Amino acid sequence: MVREILIYPDKRLQILSEEVKAFDATLHTLLDDMYETMIARKGVGLAAIQIGIPQRVLIINLPHDEDGTQPKENTLEVINPLFLVEEGTTTYQEGCLSLPNIYEDVKRFKYVKVEYQDRYGNKQMVESDDFLAIALQHEIEHLNGHVFIENLSFIKRKKFEKEWRKKYKL
Repeated sequence: MVREILIYPDKRLQILSEEVKAFDATLHTLLDDMYETMIARKGVGLAAIQIGIPQRVLIINLPHDEDGTQPKENTLEVINPLFLVEEGTTTYQEGCLSLPNIYEDVKRFKYVKVEYQDRYGNKQMVESDDFLAIALQHEIEHLNGHVFIENLSFIKRKKFEKEWRKKYKL
């Protein structure tokens, strides 16, 4: 089922997500719904908090083919992630389903190694020094109650806030 995505500045996006303890049918439904929601909104990642569920759950599905398809079996389902290694720096232009049509350069770690659990509670490990590393950092940031624009310089952030309020009449 496609769920509604919270749009900034919805206060729920600031909630610190809680650890998942039950790896059951409810979690599996959440993961399946998150995939359908992400695909429907043409995203590459989604954190559960973005659909109003404050649990440490995220998915990432990077397009692999020339046609940009994102088969469900390619979805990385990450539950209770924990950074083990964060090294180097890089800058990447990011966007976010909770901030539609906003793209900004964000400084991130170049390489990350993350321990997590899969949908069945099994411990897994993922490491990356490419776009997957960026996506992992972006989505885990959501689980910690933050959105990517919080990484912008003071001046860029103020400019963004002014334009965003004007656009959405906040």
